[in-house]
Amino acid sequence: MFETLERLPADAILGLIAEHREDPRESKIDLGVGVYRTVKGATPVLDVVKVAEQRLVDQQTSKAYIGTAGDPAFNAAMQALTFADPGLNDRLSTWQAPGGSGALRVAAGVLLRARPDATVWVSDPTWANHVPLLGGAGMSLKPYPYYDTHNHVLDIDGMLEALGTAASGDIVLLHACCHNPSGLDPDRDEWQRIADVIEERGLLPFVDMAYQGFAEDVDADAFAIRHFAGRVPEMVVCNSCSKNFGLYRDRVGTVSFLAADASARDVVGSQVSNVVRTLYSVPPDHGAAVVSMILNDESLTANWKLELAEMRDRLQAVRGLLCEALKAEAPAADFGHLVRASGMFCFLGISPEQVTRLKQDHGVYMVDSSRINVAGITEANVGHLAKSIAAVL
Repeated sequence: MFETLERLPADAILGLIAEHREDPRESKIDLGVGVYRTVKGATPVLDVVKVAEQRLVDQQTSKAYIGTAGDPAFNAAMQALTFADPGLNDRLSTWQAPGGSGALRVAAGVLLRARPDATVWVSDPTWANHVPLLGGAGMSLKPYPYYDTHNHVLDIDGMLEALGTAASGDIVLLHACCHNPSGLDPDRDEWQRIADVIEERGLLPFVDMAYQGFAEDVDADAFAIRHFAGRVPEMVVCNSCSKNFGLYRDRVGTVSFLAADASARDVVGSQVSNVVRTLYSVPPDHGAAVVSMILNDESLTANWKLELAEMRDRLQAVRGLLCEALKAEAPAADFGHLVRASGMFCFLGISPEQVTRLKQDHGVYMVDSSRINVAGITEANVGHLAKSIAAVL
């Protein structure tokens, strides 16, 4: 049986992690792996999560299965965090999922049943796992322009022109905020222009929100979703709690379906339940129970928003640190896009050959596209990082 299989190449990020781990240089810097890190290089458990987990230990009385939809209190809290408008509840259903990836896979299963011949328009570039995850599920994908690699700006005109050719019933995959990998998001006027095209062409917004709270704040980062919800009859939204709650390994997410009316919502719900049953039967409980406890307690919610703001502020601060250090070390180069971006990621804007030299000569690790996770930058290493980048320019 297995002799018919061929070895596949290792995942680029996982391979980079291994290389960095084995590098003996004390000055090495990891800008590849996509997790938040403190100034000490740790990916912490949030204090508010520890409080909620202790309450769970003290209060939880069973580990019995939860239903295919997951924890109703968690789903309701996440739906409110995302959409904010209780007037949409008759058209909305939200389902707990194993992380943002699980949410995307459930959404793909339902969309394939609803419109198997629809094209999914995906930003160029997009998160590395979007294409294999959705394409592997059987969806037909087509890129639309998004990032101008020469000028390091959003190519909004190219994006709108491409989406203007999409067929009615096609699907548009969008990043709600902190676009991965570019870090550049549409402003509010541009989101409204995108909504105009989606509404005019009869397209379905399929929004992935993995970084709510990492750009401006929890409410501002959901602007696009809430704007679309007021204009379109149907949409799909996938959420992840990996970053903003620090629950990476607990795999916590949701998928929400906005339908035209309550009757259509219930039909969609029956399909979602069936897809979930055939994929993983029921979602894991622990992480979602933690998030539910936080979002359903005013004091814990307030503390979570404070910790989230600390993470957000650190990411923006280190962007500024690197930009200023590069002005000093490489004054002829323009790295202003580093501070125009938001969230954990952006493109440095150097060639694959220069990326290789950074790794080999200076112990600075990033993927070939020069996408960096700015959480790997600290006051202690930014000088070495800037000198290293200048050396390979």
